[in-house]
Amino acid sequence: MRTFNHVGIITTEKKEGAMFNEGLSVWLTDYSQSPNKIEWLRFEPGSCLPELVQTQTHMAYTVPDLAAELEGKKVIFGPAVCDEHLTIAFIEEEGIPVEIMEIK
Repeated sequence: MRTFNHVGIITTEKKEGAMFNEGLSVWLTDYSQSPNKIEWLRFEPGSCLPELVQTQTHMAYTVPDLAAELEGKKVIFGPAVCDEHLTIAFIEEEGIPVEIMEIK
């Protein structure tokens, strides 16, 4: 079962508090600090994330079992281990990117 986590919105503006993720070449804000659960993303050239992720707003959900959630889905990125607690993947549904997150 999916549980809503955040919404990712693309920007070209520098956002206060954004942190650079070198592996993905993207500046990210901390959605847990946003009352509306917004994660702002500003991409640098050469990001490995698909164009759909770099150009479209995404919804993000947590799931208890990432592998099971990805079965039969159109996976466009990942799974990717972010750290010992987080693994993510992006799928395409209804023409938009959807981030699926497993948090341990």
